[in-house]
Amino acid sequence: MTQAALAAGLEPCVHCGFCLQACPTYLVTGDEADSPRGRIALIRGLAGGRLEARDPQVQTHLDRCLGCRACEPVCPSGVSYAPALEASRRRLADERTIPLSVRAVHAVMADRSLGRVVFPLARAVRPLARRFAGPSRLGLAFGMLAATRPRRCPAPKERGAWTPEPQPAEAPTPRRVVVFAGCVQDGLFGHVHRATARVLVANGYEVMEAPDQGCCGALHAHAGQHDDAVRLARQNVRALAALAGDALIAVDAAGCGAMLKEYDRLLAGDPLETDARRVAARTRDVSELLAARGPRRGAPLGLRVAYDPPCHLLHAQGVAREPRQLLAAIDGLDQVTHVGAELCCGSAGSYSLAQPGLSGEVLGYKVEAIRRVRPDVVATGNPGCAMQIGAGLLAAGESIPVVHPVELLDWSYRRAGYYDE
Repeated sequence: MTQAALAAGLEPCVHCGFCLQACPTYLVTGDEADSPRGRIALIRGLAGGRLEARDPQVQTHLDRCLGCRACEPVCPSGVSYAPALEASRRRLADERTIPLSVRAVHAVMADRSLGRVVFPLARAVRPLARRFAGPSRLGLAFGMLAATRPRRCPAPKERGAWTPEPQPAEAPTPRRVVVFAGCVQDGLFGHVHRATARVLVANGYEVMEAPDQGCCGALHAHAGQHDDAVRLARQNVRALAALAGDALIAVDAAGCGAMLKEYDRLLAGDPLETDARRVAARTRDVSELLAARGPRRGAPLGLRVAYDPPCHLLHAQGVAREPRQLLAAIDGLDQVTHVGAELCCGSAGSYSLAQPGLSGEVLGYKVEAIRRVRPDVVATGNPGCAMQIGAGLLAAGESIPVVHPVELLDWSYRRAGYYDE
């Protein structure tokens, strides 16, 4: 890796400090080195040879970054921070060993044969996980597992007359889509995939199959495991690039969506770069697809919902309006806003394993903000966020469920009689 590649995208930074109040770790620690501005100085030091990758202070402060990318949209100079962070962590990975817990989780995600053993075991234990949930590290792990279980739609608080939306006289020609499988989303949140498929079909899409998909490689790239990320990206590009016609790729996990949309950057110069560009151009978050078709209105649920936007949907993909359009399609849904909804929950992939203390502090702010608005349910569009927030709420003694926004629309459509599944 060249020195220029390490700091690519950071040249516009003028150290103005607009990023400070957007950075969750800086808000917790108050340490300039734990801010984007401070980390940019460290990365520039690495690139210029003034700092070494084996320096404990360099490692500490770059490791503490959540990679939430909240600094990017608030930067008036247009600094491209995420690629430089990934490159610096790749450099650090050459100098030290990634924690065993992180490597173990990443191995399960990357190796489908391991996933076929671990995920069914996790689903078997899941019904008991809530009993052991709590504020300890082990308790949070059980809480995360408990947060992955499928939820049933609660009974409506108010029952009133509601008229289903009529089908248009001429239905639009179905647009073909493939639901991206991923790893954790497929292994522990298969119910979200199924809800996504049903809701897309109800809005005029034709859902296709695409075999041989796997982990998107996002967590590996963020941790500095560049070669593993490239290998996984190639696998998915081969599986998805050959989609016929104008077929799109629907993603219901924000972190995966952000990664697929940047496959052209990850595979720049690779023999598959052209196909990677095609995959990136076809990728859409499920909320983007639904907003493009309406979405069709659904029956009331009588719920008070707090939407918590995933960082890699809001900041990395810039998708802010569409998830709320999805929720607004549910007749009479009461959307409440909590303070700091745009801030990271502290999950950040495997961050909670590598940085449990700081992750817990960031999560604490999120949980307290949610508790203040007293929602019936929290909606978020990423599995890591659902697990982290769900575990935090359980540790705080709250039984507020955390679901994907598409699950709420699915419940609404089922209640409207659009399908019986």
